[in-house]
Amino acid sequence: MTTALRKDAARNRDRIVAVARALVDQGAPLQLNDVARRAGLGVGTVYRHFATPEALLEVVATPCLEGLAAHGEQALADTDAWRAFEGFLLRVVEAQVTDASLAPVTATDTDALPRTTELKKSLRSAGGTLLDRAREAGAVRPDVVAADLVPLMCGIAHAVDVHGGTSADRIDTARRYLTTLLGGMRATPANVKGDPR
Repeated sequence: MTTALRKDAARNRDRIVAVARALVDQGAPLQLNDVARRAGLGVGTVYRHFATPEALLEVVATPCLEGLAAHGEQALADTDAWRAFEGFLLRVVEAQVTDASLAPVTATDTDALPRTTELKKSLRSAGGTLLDRAREAGAVRPDVVAADLVPLMCGIAHAVDVHGGTSADRIDTARRYLTTLLGGMRATPANVKGDPR
């Protein structure tokens, strides 16, 4: 009996997350009462699994965050500092323009779930370390700091949103914008020496 109840609870949770994923992908607001109605479940069932819409959104975003964190770990193992940094940022910006759950979750300062905090910390750490390595290798301008990365990536994602288009178009646009940004971040003999030009 207990096993059957656990299976039912797991199925209900999976159904809730699937409905929430569909709503996020459609750009619809995530409201627990609406999720319950669409999932064919009681409101109490949804609230037992997710106390707030923010907690549900974070669960929707978790696979993307986990994938990015894993890529960050792989990038840290790459001995080519510039390639590792560039590849990590490319993966991040592609995720930003293809997964609608990522931006609102990464933009907030307060997380509903400890797992979200852990994953975001891992991403920030990987990005900062990769930037430091690229700067120490002389590949990145000395004035670019870790605190610049999130606003710059968000800027690209916002520009892609304004540009619009299909998913493939959005990825192509994001890659083009990132290439332009990275070109400006690359160290040159002039700015390595501190020349302000």
